[in-house]
Amino acid sequence: MIGTGYVGLVSGACFADFGHDVVCVDKDAGKIAAIESGRMPIFEPGLDHLVGSNAAAGRLSFTTDLAKGVKGADAIFIAVGTPSRRGDGHADLSYVYAAAKEIAESLDGPTVIVTKSTVPVGTGDEVERIVREARPDLDIQVVSNPEFLREGAAIGDFKRPDRVVVGTTGSQRAIDVMAQVYRPLNLNQAPVMFTGRRTAELIKYAANAFLATKITFINEMADLCEAVGAEVQDVSRGIGLDNRIGSKFLHAGPGYGGSCFPKDTLALVKTGQDYDTPIRIVETVVQVNDLRKRAMGRKIVKALGGEARGKTVALLGLTFKPNTDDMRDAPSLAIVQALEDAGAKIVAYDPEGMEVAAPLMPSVTMAKDAYEAATEADALVLVTEWDAFRALDLKRLAASMNGPVLVDLRNIYPRREAEAAGFALTRVGGKGVSA
Repeated sequence: MIGTGYVGLVSGACFADFGHDVVCVDKDAGKIAAIESGRMPIFEPGLDHLVGSNAAAGRLSFTTDLAKGVKGADAIFIAVGTPSRRGDGHADLSYVYAAAKEIAESLDGPTVIVTKSTVPVGTGDEVERIVREARPDLDIQVVSNPEFLREGAAIGDFKRPDRVVVGTTGSQRAIDVMAQVYRPLNLNQAPVMFTGRRTAELIKYAANAFLATKITFINEMADLCEAVGAEVQDVSRGIGLDNRIGSKFLHAGPGYGGSCFPKDTLALVKTGQDYDTPIRIVETVVQVNDLRKRAMGRKIVKALGGEARGKTVALLGLTFKPNTDDMRDAPSLAIVQALEDAGAKIVAYDPEGMEVAAPLMPSVTMAKDAYEAATEADALVLVTEWDAFRALDLKRLAASMNGPVLVDLRNIYPRREAEAAGFALTRVGGKGVSA
C-alpha cells in the first residue's frame, strides 16, 4: 500500500484484518514512526485499534523503503494524494505518476498495480505507459479500484461495502488477483463489479458528483423554503420517502466540504471541458456550494441584527463533518472569514478538529468545551453536527451568553425547545413551526 494517508492507512489495515499480509509505504519517516508507536495521523473511529492489533499479529507492517515494501507483492495499491492543482483545478497526478515509476523500477517480478487514489479518466492508461516503459521485461497489469469510504465510518464502509468496483483492460490474471484480494467479502455477499478501467475511474467521480448535487439541491430548496414560508425538513422527508430519490444526502446545511466532494466535482468539470462535453449541472453545483459557505456568515450577521462588529460569536464544530479531524474545505473556514470581515470576534470548540483548525484560523480562540465557548457570546452557531452537540443544556448556554441568539446550521434543535430555553433561533430552510 503506497501512501499512509486516509485511504491508504484504512485500506491497508482492513486488508490486514481480512488476513492478507500488508506493507504500508510512506516517504514521511515521521509519519511511519508515529503510526508504529500507535499515534494515527488522522482521526478515524477504531483505526488505532485496527492498526495496532494487526501490526501485533504480524500481518501489517510499515516502511519508508518502497523497494522493500513491493518485493514479492501480488498487488500494489497506489493510495497517494490527488489534490486540486493550483491554477486550473485539475487533479494533480504528479504523486500518482511518481509512485508508478518508482514501483516499476523496484519490482522483482510480475504484479498487479492498483490505482486506489481518485483519478480522472485515462490516468490508468498513463500509469500503464510509465510502468511498461520502465520495465518492458515484466508482466505488469494496471487496474483501477476506486474507494468509496466515508470519513468517520470508513472501516465499516470498507468491510461492508455497497459495492467494490474493479476496472481492468480484460487481463484474466488481473481479474483473478483482484478477486482473491476481495474474496473475504464474499461472506457479506458484497458485489464485486468488474468493468473497463476508464469506466471504473469515471464511476468514482460520477458517484461523488451525484451526491454533491443532492446536497446542493436541498440547500437551494432550503433557501426557497425560507422565502415562501415552507419547512425544508418536511420537504426533505416528503421527497426522500420516494424510493427513486432516497433520503440520504438531503439534509440542508452550510454546504459540503472535505477531501473528496470539492476536488472531485471540480476535477469532473475539468474533465468534461477537456473532452468538449461540459457538465453544466456539476459546474453549477460547484459554484453554488462555494457561494453558500460565505452566505452562512451573512446569515449569522443577520441573526445578530445586521451588525457583528465588536460582538462575539461562538462556533460549535469546525470540521467539515462529525467523527473526523479533517478541515479540508470545511464550511467553517468561509464562515470564520466572513464573520471576521464583519468585525466579529470568534470563539470555537470542536471535539477533534481544533489542533488541525488552529493554524488555519489563527485569530480564533479555541475553548475547552461548548459551554466555555458560549460564555459571554452574543451568538452561538452550530456548524458541525457532532453527537456531543445533540443534547446540550440549552438553558445553561443561554444564561451564560450576552445575547441568547442560536443559529442552528444543521437543524438539530426544534424551535419550541430552543425558544423555551430563552433563545432566539435561526434555522436553515424555514421557521421550523412543525419542528
